[in-house]
Amino acid sequence: MKRFENKNVLVTGAGSGIGRAAAQRIAAEGGRVLCADINAKGIDAVVAEIAEAGGSAEAMVFDLSREGDAERSVAKVREWGQLDAVVNMAGILRFANAHETPLDVWQQIINVNLTGTFMLCKAALPSLIESKGALINAASTASLKGLPWGVAYGASKGGVLALTRSIAVEYAKRGVRANCVCPGDIQTGMVDGLAFPDDADFSLLSRITSLSGAKGPDVVAGVIAMLASDDGTHINGEEIRVDGGMLA
Repeated sequence: MKRFENKNVLVTGAGSGIGRAAAQRIAAEGGRVLCADINAKGIDAVVAEIAEAGGSAEAMVFDLSREGDAERSVAKVREWGQLDAVVNMAGILRFANAHETPLDVWQQIINVNLTGTFMLCKAALPSLIESKGALINAASTASLKGLPWGVAYGASKGGVLALTRSIAVEYAKRGVRANCVCPGDIQTGMVDGLAFPDDADFSLLSRITSLSGAKGPDVVAGVIAMLASDDGTHINGEEIRVDGGMLA
């Protein structure tokens, strides 16, 4: 399929995990991709892989929580022409008991996952109105179901889901579609090195595991590509679970 021929797409979190897989998938379908991430080595690697496969991509070091980076990323894509889609996958995860979560950790997670997502949406919407484009944000199964030890993460992703629905309603008549993917039990670098509380009840892990076992980020990338393409024309304001039946 070449659903993204002559289309320009901004992908954040492209240095690893779901963002990386989405950038590769969209480029493989003919899109020109700006791969944005705080991890310079990661985005350089994915851009090289895309080029080796015959695709088109550029790297941009990008901090979702830093004011001004959203505008700069949108401006970079606009140098190529119009901005057709934004895939907003950058985010962070930390585990702690709710009563032991430091305020600075809470604030960091909210700043990156929720405020950062808002800043990029705000920066991108005028361009997406022009192109009648698509916005895909990263929510999570944690936005739909309680996540043990993830009070800040769950709150941030619940906010992303509400934010996305509001944008979908407000901008639908202006031609913009806004949707969330809600991954669950996906193998990504986000979970590497996560520390659990000393008194963690690991029987609760059954709440965050799928019925069919963990899968790689490619299974989410395919859904993102559908939502960002014309195949998703009549999908707006949705949360699409990619969780192997976790919440069925």
